Amino acid sequence: MTDPKRNIQGEGDKESDRKYRERTEQFLKSKKGRDAIEHAGDLSEEEARRLRKAEQKGKSRAKDEDPQIRHQTKR
Repeated sequence: MTDPKRNIQGEGDKESDRKYRERTEQFLKSKKGRDAIEHAGDLSEEEARRLRKAEQKGKSRAKDEDPQIRHQTKR
């Protein structure tokens, strides 16, 4: 009898990672995947206006830029 715990790999599950990468690669090579890539980021004028308005609203409430953003150290 095999040990059922041997099939549980936890967070570093290499088999699941391999399967995910294979499925992702297949999707990207498919027509549906190519179409999704081609149209990624396409916005209607209405949605673009709504996003600009939301960005301006967020910026209007900000006191100053986060100093961590301006002075990030290279790692």
